[in-house]
Amino acid sequence: MVELNSSSPDRDDLVEAIGEAVMRWQDATQAYDDAVGESLQLNAAERRCLSFLYGGAQPAGAIAGATGLTPAAVTALIDRLEARSLLRRTRSAEDRRKVMVETTGAMEEIAARYYRPIGEAGARFLQAFTSEELAAILRFLQGATELQQKYRALIATDERPAT
Repeated sequence: MVELNSSSPDRDDLVEAIGEAVMRWQDATQAYDDAVGESLQLNAAERRCLSFLYGGAQPAGAIAGATGLTPAAVTALIDRLEARSLLRRTRSAEDRRKVMVETTGAMEEIAARYYRPIGEAGARFLQAFTSEELAAILRFLQGATELQQKYRALIATDERPAT
């Protein structure tokens, strides 16, 4: 762990400490999601699918993109989760030929049990920050997410990320 050596650490020490803190946060988040998955007998792809669908109904092709699975593997994944009543297939309101996939009330109950308490605790934690600090945190998280997505895409194309 990076230790800050004064009440006014230098910028390089702060950047290093933030980098290490983000790694620990990623590890803790992954460990929590793994524990939830183990408890519910959901593998990583199933959890990614359900997380992706949290934002609303999506076509199977979008699920393939979000999970990195082939269309055939997504069909099998949807079948498994539908058999467990965690999601369902519906017809698109705009195009009745298009099949959409959405979560069910059972998934909402799981989210309420495992993720609502940590979300509420996180919201209480954030109350200690000023509006300016919250804006900086949001800017950091958005930028960090973009970086992760960019470098994931480079790996998928087998390109070597620039240093």
